[in-house]
Amino acid sequence: MTDSQMIREIKEGNTELYSELMRRYQRKILAFIYHMLKSAHLELLAEDICSETFYKAFRSLHSFREVDASFSTWLYTIARNTVLSELRKQRSSNIPLEESGFVPVASNDVVPEQAILRNEKVGMVREAINNLPEKQRSALILREYEQLDYQEIANILGQSVSAVKSLLFRARSSVKNQLEPYLYEPVFEQYEGMKSR
Repeated sequence: MTDSQMIREIKEGNTELYSELMRRYQRKILAFIYHMLKSAHLELLAEDICSETFYKAFRSLHSFREVDASFSTWLYTIARNTVLSELRKQRSSNIPLEESGFVPVASNDVVPEQAILRNEKVGMVREAINNLPEKQRSALILREYEQLDYQEIANILGQSVSAVKSLLFRARSSVKNQLEPYLYEPVFEQYEGMKSR
């Protein structure tokens, strides 16, 4: 059964089908939300925000029109807006890290020095991505982590494809410039999640 057929039936009252629709997209949406929250160290909220996204989508399903966007694009847009709303809320409350419930966990299978260097490298990339303007950050996460094509990203961000390419170019340049001082060290030669395209 296609998304369109399911949505049609859900709108006609067969609401049990919504759980199947959720199963199709839950992992992708959760991964996207997780990456959006990662730069702000709020990964622990990912599952709650994912649930909220699907709840909002269900409540608004009657207004979904396939001629405007595909269901997945519409869902990513709801997820992105929900994350941005949460980030604004978190910024205004400024909870100290100790009280946030975030507990860093070290892996047992890596030598401590390697783990520290890897965590530093990942932290630098996260910080560089976090420093990007919101649209550049969203475009980069959707492209690099979610592997969406330019047209899907354009639909989610409400931009043209050329604007998305421009956002990605500026985002990658900015991240590269922020990490430039560390690139001469061999450990930072290929930083995680970034491809030169």
